[in-house]
Amino acid sequence: MLNSILAISGKPGLFKMVSQGKNMIIVESLLDKRRMPAYGSERIISLGDIAMFTDEEDVPLRRVFKSIQTKENGAKIAIDLKKAGNDELRAYLQEVLPNFDRDRVHTSDIRKLIQWYNLLVDNGLTDFEEPAENAEDVAKE
Repeated sequence: MLNSILAISGKPGLFKMVSQGKNMIIVESLLDKRRMPAYGSERIISLGDIAMFTDEEDVPLRRVFKSIQTKENGAKIAIDLKKAGNDELRAYLQEVLPNFDRDRVHTSDIRKLIQWYNLLVDNGLTDFEEPAENAEDVAKE
């Protein structure tokens, strides 16, 4: 599911890929449901390709979202991002990802993580399970 949800640099929110053209893709904003083209020259990344830095290895974003979902019982995160201080945001991430790299994970990254999670919950996109093909690979190892 996270592979079809995109973040586009310079544009607020998240986008769902709707269609693909020759030099662009058509995306739908999860904020206001408007559709627009996104061109290859823009920095577009799938949420399935993003990972958080930890002290040992990078953790896929889907695992971080799953941990948040478990902590919040599937509800939105109740932190007010406009009023929350750096210490409060870092303490929250400490609860859901205890070994995150304090040097490489910035407060702005934590804010974005919380915004994205709340946006996904608002839109009912809460299937953060591992894809079936990855689960089979892990089982073989």
